[in-house]
Amino acid sequence: MNKKQVLIDIARSLAVLAGRDYAQEMSLSDANAYQWDGQSMTLLPVEKVNYVDIQLLLGIELQKETILSNTEQFARGHGANNALLWGAKGMGKSSIVKSVHADIVKRADDDSSLRRLVLIEIHREDIRTMPILMRKLSKLDAQFLVYCDDLSFDKDETDYKALKSVLDGGLEGRPANVLFYATSNRRHLMPRDMMENETRAAIHENEAIDEKVSLSDRFGLWLGFHNCDQDTYLKIVRGYCDHFGVSVSDDELRAGAIEWAATRGARSGRVAMQFVRQLAGKKGQSLS
Repeated sequence: MNKKQVLIDIARSLAVLAGRDYAQEMSLSDANAYQWDGQSMTLLPVEKVNYVDIQLLLGIELQKETILSNTEQFARGHGANNALLWGAKGMGKSSIVKSVHADIVKRADDDSSLRRLVLIEIHREDIRTMPILMRKLSKLDAQFLVYCDDLSFDKDETDYKALKSVLDGGLEGRPANVLFYATSNRRHLMPRDMMENETRAAIHENEAIDEKVSLSDRFGLWLGFHNCDQDTYLKIVRGYCDHFGVSVSDDELRAGAIEWAATRGARSGRVAMQFVRQLAGKKGQSLS
């Protein structure tokens, strides 16, 4: 790396720490999805989003209905809440965000009341740059759904304090055209020992309790995702097989899917998709 680039990187880092707006004004392309690069502070267009059709998300009907309604309200410029999707792995937490976005984008062509909805993925390590991203998005003519997958904080990290402020407690507040969704395996985003440290540092008991939930409490919606039972799991497998045209009898599907789940120690939408992919391969088919 040359000396000029080193100086640029130092300037960017200092700007982030100081909360200043280092990068130039951003603009949007025709893409409806982007990745936020916290180092260069730019939006990188994603031409094709890897998503599952919303009708294929089975076993999470209540979560799907809730997040779809909330996102649609936001796309119409109405009130909506930040959402924390927490719980079991592989049960559709990240898939539901991308599927809901795709569904609304499709319907927007025939519904003029739906504004342009742009999905922006921000990586966990770039959370500290969110104040700059929010400030820039507030100046653009679109509704922005900012999404962080697998968000959590480890011991001794301080980025979570910046996230608290960004969500609704800062001086500027959350821009009206920005909504934030996060997925996590942790309900409170922080490990137990980290919350216990906060508890010991508190002067009053009420402060300790508040601190434990103060970050997750910034999300107006908490949606829990739990491992599905066997009947739901088999229903998901059958739905995938029918959608992708994988011909299989009920007996073969049941025996194979149950054995597949047993070897992985879990029943989930992800495990179901992995089984269907394996089954299609054995039958000489591809999943398009």
